[in-house]
Amino acid sequence: MTAPQPKAVSFGAHDLLVVLVMNILWGLNVIAVKMAVTAISPLTAGFLRQLIVLVVCGSALRIVPGKMRLLTVLGILSGGIFYIFINLSLAISDNVGALAIAGQLGVPFSLLLAILVFRERIRLPRIAGIALSFAGVLLLVFDPAAARELPGIALTAIGSFIWAICSLIQRYLIGVPVLTIYAWIGFWGSITLGTLAWFVEPAAMRAIPDLPLHTLGWIAFSALGSTVIGQGSMSWLLQRHPVSIVTPLTLAAPVVTVFAASWYFGTPLTVLMLSGGAIAMLGVAIVTIRTARAGDTP
Repeated sequence: MTAPQPKAVSFGAHDLLVVLVMNILWGLNVIAVKMAVTAISPLTAGFLRQLIVLVVCGSALRIVPGKMRLLTVLGILSGGIFYIFINLSLAISDNVGALAIAGQLGVPFSLLLAILVFRERIRLPRIAGIALSFAGVLLLVFDPAAARELPGIALTAIGSFIWAICSLIQRYLIGVPVLTIYAWIGFWGSITLGTLAWFVEPAAMRAIPDLPLHTLGWIAFSALGSTVIGQGSMSWLLQRHPVSIVTPLTLAAPVVTVFAASWYFGTPLTVLMLSGGAIAMLGVAIVTIRTARAGDTP
């Protein structure tokens, strides 16, 4: 089964503006999620985020013939399971900049999945890029400021793998309206996270009516800024341009996260951490640029 390819569209100023907004929203989103999971609980915060997404996109919720199995799998993975790992990683970590670097593993994971699932053949440069990506994250282990975040880094790595699966699934949803995709993500995410939170975090779920407005504001920023606008922008771009062109344009997001989180939370930026981040992002850049030259992945 081969994924349908988007129609060729030139990359213009409108697309660049969308990329800029997307990277800023994604870069600042980690701060919002960290504040939300600290104020409430990880699963409850994720449930409220997906509930807001469902409310905003609910009017676009409709049956899409031939795509419902993919939309259901994507909704459960992207709207539910992904946020279980990401929110838990942020809840147990202080240095969120280290998590942002680990989050870049989604790109090499995507290529590895393409190799396993679609039998894509790659040469030495992209193999080196994958190795650099993992080496950069591994370097964090030797940084005392980041090494204590190993449980959070591991959870983020698992979340990145889930993100990679979702990015491949979205390639089969070309032609499905972006709002419809995220309406289903909000629907299945609300059910998955809400059910789990009700059993694991009952006190937090019961406290939802008493949440202060500033806490709800952090959640709303994540839901509207990162999910609806940010991830919606990514889906929009993927339906206009090959994934190998779009993916490198997300490299600015972790840079925004690392420096914004360091400033907001006062966490240190060590030479070893910056070096690991630079090596990881170099690997990601090699993978994505070489993939663009080789032709779009399935």
